[in-house]
Amino acid sequence: MEVLDPASNRPWAEVPACSTADCEEALDAATRAQPAWQALTPMQRAEYLEALNAKLEENREHFARLLVREQGKTLREAHGEVTDTIGYMRYAAQSARWLRGDIWPADAPGERLMTFKVPYGVCVAICAYNYPLALIGRKLGPALVTGNTVVLKPHEATPVTAAEFCRLVEEVGIPAGVVNMVTGDGASVGAPLVASSKTRVITLTGSIAAGQRVARLAADNLAGLCLELGGKAPFIVLADADIDKAAEAAAIARFANSGQVCICNETVMVEASVADQFTAKLLEKVNTIRTGNPMDNPDMGPLATRAARDRVQHLVESAVAAGAELLAGGKQGAPEGLEDGNWFQPTVLACGDASLPLIREEIFGPVLPIMRIHDAEQAIALANARNDGLSAYVWTRDSSRINHFIDRLETGTVFVNKGISGSFHGYHNGHKRSGIGGEDGPYGLENYLQKRTVYLGY
Repeated sequence: MEVLDPASNRPWAEVPACSTADCEEALDAATRAQPAWQALTPMQRAEYLEALNAKLEENREHFARLLVREQGKTLREAHGEVTDTIGYMRYAAQSARWLRGDIWPADAPGERLMTFKVPYGVCVAICAYNYPLALIGRKLGPALVTGNTVVLKPHEATPVTAAEFCRLVEEVGIPAGVVNMVTGDGASVGAPLVASSKTRVITLTGSIAAGQRVARLAADNLAGLCLELGGKAPFIVLADADIDKAAEAAAIARFANSGQVCICNETVMVEASVADQFTAKLLEKVNTIRTGNPMDNPDMGPLATRAARDRVQHLVESAVAAGAELLAGGKQGAPEGLEDGNWFQPTVLACGDASLPLIREEIFGPVLPIMRIHDAEQAIALANARNDGLSAYVWTRDSSRINHFIDRLETGTVFVNKGISGSFHGYHNGHKRSGIGGEDGPYGLENYLQKRTVYLGY
């Protein structure tokens, strides 16, 4: 398979187009290696993760440049992704000290009642294209430290970083079969991995549609599922908000990584009395965003795939045709010499029709619709009417309203008077169709463990 550079849309690498037989070979290797890997102590497994981190740090520049070449993010953002990858695996390694079960009061004398937490076995880890390296660290770290072995399936658009990561796995001496990788698309590689009876737990970062397909394929084997899926985060700004800070946070939370972040600001809902003021401040920020060759560290790079660029362009054109007002951007705007790349300008639209696809569908690109709302209750109603619920942003200085939003919003994460962020020990999960299970922190670790209860007579 050819791998394309998003900035130019030209091929720069090749990886194998794996077959069903390759998937079976990887699953067999993971199955054979798992008992011995589980037999190690958590701290022994953690030492391998720390060794991986040391190798990543040594090769930081190499991996950052690979990320730019295959994903299109700026070099600065790519270095941040390497840092996050190390952070995810470091947290997993540190958690080896506090993997624990429970001892319960027994119902009978001469008896112990205990619950242990044990690995599932073979874990299939399926990654999205927006963070090709960080998602490996986010999944591989907790899967390995808890005693599972892994078959990694990177997105077909971004497999090179994953392949180079697996080279480090070999260099640090992780036993053969503990980490495996197959490359290919969802139909030829993802489906047989998910449907195999050898797969005991599946972790996926992807779209809602991808999560639904995985859940159906995994149903016969009743494999464990950790599905971190899409969302449509509202960015709610009430009249008493700090408008300057809110506008800056809104721009960052939309245009970071060209809008290709699952918890990105997807729609601004601003109270009508401050809508003009907020929009003017936002446009000041947006109009300063520079696109360009991502290796040169502009403010924003291209979209990762041509399909993503074309979809974003269609959403904008159809919204304008339906009456939305284009306030900024709206064109491909490719830098000189990169006209064939997957470029799209930072774009802002004023939308009054909540039924537009631009408002209903996850954009996952550098396009931000703005809607005027009457009050907090309308914002909550619009947000909760959706069948997804990954994240939301709330800007108000009223503590009573803040707590009202916390109680009412049907989302996994709520950012209050704060821009896009995340912590390695915070739980990242979705409500409704935005996922099952979640990643990060002690709760995320639980997705890679199942419980075993023991009744011990003595």
